[in-house]
Amino acid sequence: MKPSRIIAATAAAAITAAGLAACSESEDDDGITDITVAIDAGLEQGAIDAFNERVAQFEEANPDIDVETQEYTWTATTFTAQLAGGTLPTVFTAPFTDGRGLIERGQIADISALTAELPYAGDFNPNVAAAGSDADGNMWAVPISAYGQGLHYNRTLFEAAGLDPDAPPATWAEIRAAADQIAEATGETGYAMMTNANTGGWILTTMVYALGGRTEVIDGDTATATIDTPEMREAIDMIRQMRWDDDSMGDEFLYDWGTINQDFASGRIGMYVSGGGNYGNLFTQNALDPDDYGLTVLPLEGAESGVLGGGTLAAVSPNADAEQQAAAVEWIDFYYMEKLTVEAAAVADAQALADSGQPVGAPQLPVFDKATYDESLAWVEEYVNVPLDQMTPYTEQIFDQTLLTEPVRATQEVYAVLDPLVQTVLTDEGADVDALLEQAEADAQAAMDAAA
Repeated sequence: MKPSRIIAATAAAAITAAGLAACSESEDDDGITDITVAIDAGLEQGAIDAFNERVAQFEEANPDIDVETQEYTWTATTFTAQLAGGTLPTVFTAPFTDGRGLIERGQIADISALTAELPYAGDFNPNVAAAGSDADGNMWAVPISAYGQGLHYNRTLFEAAGLDPDAPPATWAEIRAAADQIAEATGETGYAMMTNANTGGWILTTMVYALGGRTEVIDGDTATATIDTPEMREAIDMIRQMRWDDDSMGDEFLYDWGTINQDFASGRIGMYVSGGGNYGNLFTQNALDPDDYGLTVLPLEGAESGVLGGGTLAAVSPNADAEQQAAAVEWIDFYYMEKLTVEAAAVADAQALADSGQPVGAPQLPVFDKATYDESLAWVEEYVNVPLDQMTPYTEQIFDQTLLTEPVRATQEVYAVLDPLVQTVLTDEGADVDALLEQAEADAQAAMDAAA
Protein backbone atom coordinates (compact mmCIF):
# COMPACT_ATOMS: atom_id res chain seq x y z
CA MET A 1 0.00 0.00 0.00
CA LYS A 2 3.06 2.23 -0.18
CA PRO A 3 2.37 5.82 -0.71
CA SER A 4 -1.11 5.51 -2.08
CA ARG A 5 -3.26 7.81 -4.12
CA ILE A 6 -4.81 8.95 -0.83
CA ILE A 7 -1.55 10.25 0.56
CA ALA A 8 -0.55 11.78 -2.75
CA ALA A 9 -3.86 13.57 -3.21
CA THR A 10 -3.89 14.94 0.30
CA ALA A 11 -0.31 16.12 0.16
CA ALA A 12 -1.01 17.93 -3.08
CA ALA A 13 -4.05 19.61 -1.58
CA ALA A 14 -2.05 20.69 1.44
CA ILE A 15 0.69 22.20 -0.73
CA THR A 16 -1.85 24.10 -2.76
CA ALA A 17 -3.55 25.45 0.35
CA ALA A 18 -0.27 26.51 1.91
CA GLY A 19 1.22 27.91 -1.27
CA LEU A 20 4.55 26.19 -0.61
CA ALA A 21 6.01 22.73 -0.28
CA ALA A 22 7.15 22.94 3.31
CA CYS A 23 7.51 19.87 5.49
CA SER A 24 4.62 19.13 7.83
CA GLU A 25 5.12 19.43 11.54
CA SER A 26 4.09 15.76 11.78
CA GLU A 27 7.05 14.68 9.68
CA ASP A 28 10.49 13.86 10.98
CA ASP A 29 13.55 15.25 9.19
CA ASP A 30 13.67 12.04 7.15
CA GLY A 31 10.12 12.52 5.87
CA ILE A 32 8.43 10.03 8.21
CA THR A 33 4.86 10.83 9.28
CA ASP A 34 4.10 9.95 12.91
CA ILE A 35 0.65 8.86 14.06
CA THR A 36 -0.75 7.28 17.20
CA VAL A 37 -3.43 4.60 16.94
CA ALA A 38 -5.84 3.32 19.56
CA ILE A 39 -5.37 -0.09 21.17
CA ASP A 40 -7.88 -1.36 23.72
CA ALA A 41 -6.79 -0.93 27.32
CA GLY A 42 -6.31 -4.02 29.47
CA LEU A 43 -5.59 -6.53 26.71
CA GLU A 44 -3.86 -9.81 27.46
CA GLN A 45 -0.35 -10.17 26.07
CA GLY A 46 -1.48 -12.35 23.17
CA ALA A 47 -3.84 -9.66 21.95
CA ILE A 48 -1.12 -7.04 22.28
CA ASP A 49 1.27 -9.23 20.30
CA ALA A 50 -1.32 -9.69 17.54
CA PHE A 51 -1.90 -5.94 17.36
CA ASN A 52 1.83 -5.22 17.24
CA GLU A 53 2.22 -7.75 14.44
CA ARG A 54 -0.35 -5.85 12.40
CA VAL A 55 1.47 -2.58 13.14
CA ALA A 56 4.71 -4.13 11.90
CA GLN A 57 3.00 -5.31 8.72
CA PHE A 58 1.57 -1.84 8.14
CA GLU A 59 4.91 -0.11 8.66
CA GLU A 60 6.60 -2.55 6.30
CA ALA A 61 4.05 -1.70 3.63
CA ASN A 62 4.23 2.02 4.46
CA PRO A 63 7.85 2.87 5.37
CA ASP A 64 7.03 6.59 5.34
CA ILE A 65 4.61 6.19 8.29
CA ASP A 66 5.61 5.51 11.89
CA VAL A 67 2.88 4.10 14.15
CA GLU A 68 2.81 4.36 17.94
CA THR A 69 0.07 2.71 19.98
CA GLN A 70 -1.93 4.41 22.71
CA GLU A 71 -4.22 2.61 25.14
CA TYR A 72 -7.78 3.85 24.66
CA THR A 73 -11.25 2.52 25.44
CA TRP A 74 -14.30 4.69 24.77
CA THR A 75 -16.48 5.60 27.73
CA ALA A 76 -18.78 8.62 27.82
CA THR A 77 -16.94 10.37 30.64
CA THR A 78 -13.32 9.70 29.71
CA PHE A 79 -13.91 10.43 26.03
CA THR A 80 -15.27 13.88 26.79
CA ALA A 81 -12.24 14.67 28.95
CA GLN A 82 -9.78 13.36 26.36
CA LEU A 83 -11.50 15.31 23.60
CA ALA A 84 -11.36 18.52 25.59
CA GLY A 85 -7.76 17.93 26.62
CA GLY A 86 -6.53 17.03 23.14
CA THR A 87 -5.15 13.70 24.38
CA LEU A 88 -6.91 11.36 21.94
CA PRO A 89 -4.79 9.22 19.61
CA THR A 90 -4.58 10.28 15.96
CA VAL A 91 -6.94 7.40 15.11
CA PHE A 92 -9.58 6.58 17.70
CA THR A 93 -12.96 4.89 17.85
CA ALA A 94 -16.36 6.14 18.97
CA PRO A 95 -19.91 4.75 18.91
CA PHE A 96 -22.30 5.45 16.06
CA THR A 97 -24.32 7.69 18.38
CA ASP A 98 -21.48 10.19 18.69
CA GLY A 99 -20.76 10.53 14.98
CA ARG A 100 -23.12 13.27 13.86
CA GLY A 101 -22.47 15.43 16.93
CA LEU A 102 -18.69 15.17 16.55
CA ILE A 103 -19.02 16.16 12.90
CA GLU A 104 -21.36 19.08 13.53
CA ARG A 105 -19.11 20.45 16.27
CA GLY A 106 -15.94 20.00 14.21
CA GLN A 107 -14.44 17.77 16.88
CA ILE A 108 -12.98 15.29 14.41
CA ALA A 109 -10.96 15.85 11.28
CA ASP A 110 -12.82 16.19 7.99
CA ILE A 111 -11.35 13.22 6.11
CA SER A 112 -14.25 12.99 3.66
CA ALA A 113 -12.05 13.76 0.62
CA LEU A 114 -9.91 10.77 1.62
CA THR A 115 -12.71 8.34 2.41
CA ALA A 116 -14.38 9.17 -0.92
CA GLU A 117 -11.32 7.69 -2.65
CA LEU A 118 -11.52 4.33 -0.86
CA PRO A 119 -12.40 1.58 -3.35
CA TYR A 120 -15.40 0.45 -1.30
CA ALA A 121 -16.70 3.96 -0.52
CA GLY A 122 -19.97 3.35 -2.34
CA ASP A 123 -20.58 -0.11 -0.93
CA PHE A 124 -21.52 0.68 2.68
CA ASN A 125 -24.95 -0.15 4.00
CA PRO A 126 -26.59 3.31 3.80
CA ASN A 127 -27.88 3.13 7.38
CA VAL A 128 -24.38 2.30 8.59
CA ALA A 129 -22.67 4.96 6.47
CA ALA A 130 -25.00 7.65 7.81
CA ALA A 131 -23.53 7.27 11.31
CA GLY A 132 -20.20 8.70 10.15
CA SER A 133 -21.45 11.17 7.55
CA ASP A 134 -22.50 14.80 7.60
CA ALA A 135 -25.86 16.11 6.42
CA ASP A 136 -24.60 16.15 2.84
CA GLY A 137 -23.49 12.52 2.94
CA ASN A 138 -19.75 13.21 3.23
CA MET A 139 -18.06 10.53 5.35
CA TRP A 140 -15.96 12.05 8.16
CA ALA A 141 -15.67 8.81 10.16
CA VAL A 142 -15.51 5.25 8.85
CA PRO A 143 -17.94 2.59 10.14
CA ILE A 144 -15.74 -0.36 11.11
CA SER A 145 -18.20 -2.65 12.86
CA ALA A 146 -21.90 -2.93 13.56
CA TYR A 147 -23.92 -4.87 16.09
CA GLY A 148 -27.39 -5.83 17.19
CA GLN A 149 -28.01 -6.25 20.90
CA GLY A 150 -28.04 -9.78 22.25
CA LEU A 151 -28.57 -11.74 25.45
CA HIS A 152 -25.25 -13.08 26.72
CA TYR A 153 -25.57 -16.03 29.09
CA ASN A 154 -23.36 -18.34 31.12
CA ARG A 155 -23.84 -21.93 30.00
CA THR A 156 -22.19 -23.32 33.13
CA LEU A 157 -24.60 -21.46 35.41
CA PHE A 158 -27.50 -22.57 33.22
CA GLU A 159 -26.50 -26.21 33.67
CA ALA A 160 -25.96 -25.76 37.41
CA ALA A 161 -29.49 -24.36 37.65
CA GLY A 162 -31.00 -27.23 35.67
CA LEU A 163 -31.54 -25.12 32.54
CA ASP A 164 -30.73 -26.23 28.99
CA PRO A 165 -27.95 -23.98 27.63
CA ASP A 166 -28.85 -25.03 24.09
CA ALA A 167 -32.40 -23.71 24.56
CA PRO A 168 -31.96 -20.21 26.03
CA PRO A 169 -34.93 -18.01 26.98
CA ALA A 170 -37.08 -16.91 24.06
CA THR A 171 -39.42 -14.52 25.90
CA TRP A 172 -38.89 -11.90 28.59
CA ALA A 173 -40.98 -14.03 30.95
CA GLU A 174 -38.57 -16.90 30.34
CA ILE A 175 -35.61 -14.58 31.03
CA ARG A 176 -37.18 -13.66 34.36
CA ALA A 177 -37.85 -17.30 35.24
CA ALA A 178 -34.32 -18.38 34.26
CA ALA A 179 -32.78 -15.55 36.29
CA ASP A 180 -34.78 -16.61 39.33
CA GLN A 181 -33.76 -20.25 38.89
CA ILE A 182 -30.06 -19.36 38.48
CA ALA A 183 -30.04 -17.14 41.56
CA GLU A 184 -31.85 -19.74 43.65
CA ALA A 185 -29.72 -22.69 42.57
CA THR A 186 -26.27 -21.10 42.41
CA GLY A 187 -26.32 -18.03 44.60
CA GLU A 188 -24.99 -15.97 41.69
CA THR A 189 -26.73 -13.07 39.95
CA GLY A 190 -29.36 -14.42 37.59
CA TYR A 191 -29.72 -11.29 35.47
CA ALA A 192 -27.61 -8.13 35.71
CA MET A 193 -28.08 -4.75 34.13
CA MET A 194 -25.78 -1.85 33.34
CA THR A 195 -26.81 1.38 35.02
CA ASN A 196 -23.82 3.74 34.96
CA ALA A 197 -21.94 6.05 32.55
CA ASN A 198 -24.92 6.26 30.15
CA THR A 199 -25.16 2.46 29.85
CA GLY A 200 -28.30 2.27 31.98
CA GLY A 201 -30.13 4.43 29.48
CA TRP A 202 -28.68 2.39 26.62
CA ILE A 203 -29.92 -0.92 27.98
CA LEU A 204 -33.28 0.47 29.14
CA THR A 205 -33.81 1.86 25.63
CA THR A 206 -32.90 -1.58 24.25
CA MET A 207 -35.62 -3.16 26.38
CA VAL A 208 -38.17 -0.53 25.34
CA TYR A 209 -37.38 -1.15 21.66
CA ALA A 210 -37.79 -4.90 22.18
CA LEU A 211 -41.24 -4.27 23.66
CA GLY A 212 -42.31 -2.07 20.74
CA GLY A 213 -41.68 1.39 22.19
CA ARG A 214 -39.41 4.31 21.39
CA THR A 215 -37.80 7.06 23.45
CA GLU A 216 -38.25 9.82 20.88
CA VAL A 217 -40.40 10.87 17.96
CA ILE A 218 -38.74 12.86 15.18
CA ASP A 219 -40.85 15.13 12.99
CA GLY A 220 -38.65 17.11 10.65
CA ASP A 221 -36.30 19.10 12.88
CA THR A 222 -38.45 18.58 15.97
CA ALA A 223 -37.66 15.82 18.48
CA THR A 224 -40.17 14.88 21.16
CA ALA A 225 -39.15 12.76 24.14
CA THR A 226 -41.38 9.72 24.69
CA ILE A 227 -40.14 8.36 28.00
CA ASP A 228 -43.39 7.92 29.93
CA THR A 229 -44.94 5.23 27.74
CA PRO A 230 -46.60 1.84 28.36
CA GLU A 231 -43.52 0.09 26.96
CA MET A 232 -41.20 1.99 29.30
CA ARG A 233 -43.43 1.15 32.25
CA GLU A 234 -43.45 -2.50 31.21
CA ALA A 235 -39.65 -2.53 31.10
CA ILE A 236 -39.43 -0.81 34.50
CA ASP A 237 -41.96 -3.24 36.01
CA MET A 238 -39.95 -6.17 34.72
CA ILE A 239 -36.77 -4.84 36.33
CA ARG A 240 -38.57 -4.13 39.62
CA GLN A 241 -40.05 -7.61 39.76
CA MET A 242 -36.71 -9.32 39.15
CA ARG A 243 -35.01 -7.08 41.69
CA TRP A 244 -37.54 -6.94 44.52
CA ASP A 245 -39.92 -9.89 44.06
CA ASP A 246 -37.44 -12.49 42.81
CA ASP A 247 -34.16 -11.14 44.25
CA SER A 248 -32.43 -12.44 41.12
CA MET A 249 -30.39 -9.35 40.18
CA GLY A 250 -27.64 -9.63 42.76
CA ASP A 251 -26.35 -6.70 44.78
CA GLU A 252 -24.31 -4.63 42.31
CA PHE A 253 -26.34 -1.81 40.79
CA LEU A 254 -23.66 0.51 39.41
CA TYR A 255 -22.40 -1.59 36.54
CA ASP A 256 -20.98 0.00 33.44
CA TRP A 257 -19.85 -1.81 30.29
CA GLY A 258 -16.42 -2.70 31.62
CA THR A 259 -17.42 -3.88 35.08
CA ILE A 260 -20.37 -5.98 33.93
CA ASN A 261 -18.07 -7.69 31.43
CA GLN A 262 -15.64 -8.48 34.25
CA ASP A 263 -18.27 -10.06 36.48
CA PHE A 264 -19.87 -11.99 33.63
CA ALA A 265 -16.54 -13.41 32.50
CA SER A 266 -15.79 -14.37 36.10
CA GLY A 267 -18.91 -16.50 36.30
CA ARG A 268 -20.85 -14.23 38.64
CA ILE A 269 -23.67 -13.31 36.24
CA GLY A 270 -26.09 -15.66 34.51
CA MET A 271 -27.40 -13.25 31.84
CA TYR A 272 -27.04 -9.67 30.67
CA VAL A 273 -27.79 -7.58 27.58
CA SER A 274 -25.06 -5.99 25.47
CA GLY A 275 -23.87 -5.82 21.87
CA GLY A 276 -23.93 -9.17 20.12
CA GLY A 277 -20.28 -8.89 19.06
CA ASN A 278 -18.97 -8.64 22.62
CA TYR A 279 -17.23 -12.03 22.74
CA GLY A 280 -13.86 -10.61 21.69
CA ASN A 281 -13.77 -8.12 24.55
CA LEU A 282 -14.92 -10.72 27.06
CA PHE A 283 -12.15 -13.07 25.95
CA THR A 284 -9.23 -10.70 25.37
CA GLN A 285 -9.86 -8.26 28.22
CA ASN A 286 -11.65 -10.36 30.82
CA ALA A 287 -10.28 -13.92 30.41
CA LEU A 288 -13.66 -15.47 29.61
CA ASP A 289 -13.68 -19.27 29.53
CA PRO A 290 -15.13 -20.08 26.09
CA ASP A 291 -16.94 -23.13 27.49
CA ASP A 292 -19.03 -20.81 29.68
CA TYR A 293 -20.29 -18.62 26.87
CA GLY A 294 -23.68 -18.55 25.20
CA LEU A 295 -25.40 -15.92 23.05
CA THR A 296 -28.96 -15.56 21.83
CA VAL A 297 -31.19 -12.85 20.37
CA LEU A 298 -33.41 -10.62 22.46
CA PRO A 299 -37.11 -11.47 22.61
CA LEU A 300 -39.13 -9.06 20.46
CA GLU A 301 -42.67 -8.86 21.77
CA GLY A 302 -44.37 -5.61 20.70
CA ALA A 303 -46.10 -4.84 17.42
CA GLU A 304 -43.39 -2.33 16.50
CA SER A 305 -40.59 -4.14 18.30
CA GLY A 306 -37.04 -4.35 17.04
CA VAL A 307 -33.49 -4.90 18.20
CA LEU A 308 -31.41 -1.83 18.96
CA GLY A 309 -28.38 -1.71 16.72
CA GLY A 310 -25.30 0.42 16.63
CA GLY A 311 -21.65 0.18 15.90
CA THR A 312 -18.21 1.69 16.00
CA LEU A 313 -16.66 4.48 13.94
CA ALA A 314 -12.98 5.08 13.32
CA ALA A 315 -12.24 8.80 13.39
CA VAL A 316 -9.22 11.08 13.19
CA SER A 317 -8.17 13.69 15.73
CA PRO A 318 -8.98 17.27 14.74
CA ASN A 319 -5.37 18.11 15.68
CA ALA A 320 -3.98 15.93 12.89
CA ASP A 321 -2.40 17.79 9.97
CA ALA A 322 -2.83 16.82 6.33
CA GLU A 323 -0.07 14.19 6.28
CA GLN A 324 -1.30 12.64 9.51
CA GLN A 325 -4.87 12.56 8.23
CA ALA A 326 -3.75 10.75 5.10
CA ALA A 327 -1.65 8.31 7.12
CA ALA A 328 -4.55 7.80 9.51
CA VAL A 329 -6.92 6.83 6.69
CA GLU A 330 -4.27 4.43 5.41
CA TRP A 331 -4.26 2.81 8.86
CA ILE A 332 -8.06 2.67 9.03
CA ASP A 333 -8.15 1.06 5.61
CA PHE A 334 -5.40 -1.42 6.50
CA TYR A 335 -6.31 -2.40 10.04
CA TYR A 336 -10.10 -2.17 10.13
CA MET A 337 -11.41 -2.38 6.58
CA GLU A 338 -9.18 -4.54 4.39
CA LYS A 339 -10.02 -7.64 6.41
CA LEU A 340 -13.65 -7.06 5.41
CA THR A 341 -12.98 -6.44 1.73
CA VAL A 342 -9.74 -8.14 0.64
CA GLU A 343 -9.17 -11.89 1.00
CA ALA A 344 -5.40 -11.70 1.52
CA ALA A 345 -5.83 -9.05 4.22
CA ALA A 346 -8.60 -11.03 5.90
CA VAL A 347 -6.39 -14.12 6.00
CA ALA A 348 -3.36 -12.19 7.28
CA ASP A 349 -5.41 -10.63 10.07
CA ALA A 350 -7.03 -13.92 11.04
CA GLN A 351 -3.71 -15.75 11.02
CA ALA A 352 -2.05 -13.11 13.22
CA LEU A 353 -4.93 -13.32 15.69
CA ALA A 354 -5.08 -17.11 15.69
CA ASP A 355 -1.31 -17.49 16.06
CA SER A 356 -1.45 -15.41 19.24
CA GLY A 357 -4.50 -17.24 20.60
CA GLN A 358 -6.97 -14.43 19.95
CA PRO A 359 -10.57 -14.93 18.82
CA VAL A 360 -11.41 -15.18 15.14
CA GLY A 361 -14.96 -15.35 13.81
CA ALA A 362 -17.08 -13.80 16.58
CA PRO A 363 -20.43 -12.66 15.15
CA GLN A 364 -20.86 -9.13 13.76
CA LEU A 365 -23.48 -7.43 11.68
CA PRO A 366 -22.40 -6.45 8.16
CA VAL A 367 -20.91 -3.02 7.56
CA PHE A 368 -21.56 -3.58 3.86
CA ASP A 369 -24.09 -6.32 3.12
CA LYS A 370 -24.65 -9.87 4.32
CA ALA A 371 -23.18 -11.41 1.17
CA THR A 372 -19.91 -9.53 1.65
CA TYR A 373 -19.89 -10.50 5.33
CA ASP A 374 -20.49 -14.17 4.57
CA GLU A 375 -17.72 -14.09 1.98
CA SER A 376 -15.25 -12.61 4.46
CA LEU A 377 -16.08 -15.38 6.96
CA ALA A 378 -15.47 -18.01 4.29
CA TRP A 379 -12.01 -16.56 3.63
CA VAL A 380 -10.93 -17.17 7.23
CA GLU A 381 -12.89 -20.32 7.97
CA GLU A 382 -9.80 -22.38 8.80
CA TYR A 383 -8.76 -19.85 11.47
CA VAL A 384 -12.13 -19.52 13.24
CA ASN A 385 -11.53 -20.47 16.86
CA VAL A 386 -14.58 -19.20 18.73
CA PRO A 387 -17.41 -21.51 19.88
CA LEU A 388 -19.80 -20.61 17.09
CA ASP A 389 -22.05 -23.56 17.90
CA GLN A 390 -22.73 -21.89 21.26
CA MET A 391 -23.80 -18.70 19.47
CA THR A 392 -26.20 -20.20 16.93
CA PRO A 393 -29.30 -19.02 18.84
CA TYR A 394 -28.03 -15.55 17.90
CA THR A 395 -26.42 -16.05 14.50
CA GLU A 396 -29.36 -18.03 13.10
CA GLN A 397 -31.92 -15.40 14.08
CA ILE A 398 -30.31 -11.95 14.19
CA PHE A 399 -30.62 -11.31 10.45
CA ASP A 400 -34.36 -11.96 10.68
CA GLN A 401 -34.87 -9.37 13.41
CA THR A 402 -35.86 -5.79 12.64
CA LEU A 403 -32.79 -3.66 13.32
CA LEU A 404 -33.54 -0.23 14.76
CA THR A 405 -31.07 2.63 15.04
CA GLU A 406 -30.37 4.23 18.38
CA PRO A 407 -32.20 7.46 19.24
CA VAL A 408 -30.73 10.22 17.10
CA ARG A 409 -31.28 13.43 19.10
CA ALA A 410 -28.96 14.03 22.08
CA THR A 411 -28.43 10.29 22.36
CA GLN A 412 -25.81 10.15 25.09
CA GLU A 413 -27.45 12.97 27.03
CA VAL A 414 -30.78 11.12 27.05
CA TYR A 415 -29.06 7.91 28.09
CA ALA A 416 -27.49 9.86 30.96
CA VAL A 417 -30.96 11.08 32.01
CA LEU A 418 -32.20 7.49 32.15
CA ASP A 419 -29.27 6.15 34.22
CA PRO A 420 -30.57 7.45 37.58
CA LEU A 421 -34.05 6.19 36.73
CA VAL A 422 -32.70 2.64 36.47
CA GLN A 423 -30.47 3.05 39.51
CA THR A 424 -33.31 4.33 41.66
CA VAL A 425 -35.69 1.53 40.68
CA LEU A 426 -33.01 -1.03 41.58
CA THR A 427 -32.03 0.51 44.91
CA ASP A 428 -35.31 1.94 46.26
CA GLU A 429 -38.14 -0.57 46.63
CA GLY A 430 -40.62 2.25 47.18
CA ALA A 431 -39.44 4.39 44.26
CA ASP A 432 -42.15 6.69 42.86
CA VAL A 433 -42.10 5.52 39.24
CA ASP A 434 -44.66 8.11 38.13
CA ALA A 435 -42.50 10.96 39.41
CA LEU A 436 -39.31 9.40 38.04
CA LEU A 437 -40.77 9.03 34.56
CA GLU A 438 -42.24 12.53 34.58
CA GLN A 439 -38.87 14.01 35.53
CA ALA A 440 -36.94 11.84 33.06
CA GLU A 441 -39.20 12.87 30.20
CA ALA A 442 -38.80 16.55 31.05
CA ASP A 443 -35.02 16.22 31.33
CA ALA A 444 -34.81 14.25 28.09
CA GLN A 445 -36.86 16.87 26.28
CA ALA A 446 -34.58 19.61 27.59
CA ALA A 447 -31.54 17.71 26.34
CA MET A 448 -33.13 17.25 22.91
CA ASP A 449 -34.10 20.91 22.69
CA ALA A 450 -30.58 21.97 23.63
CA ALA A 451 -29.15 19.77 20.88
CA ALA A 452 -31.48 21.10 18.18
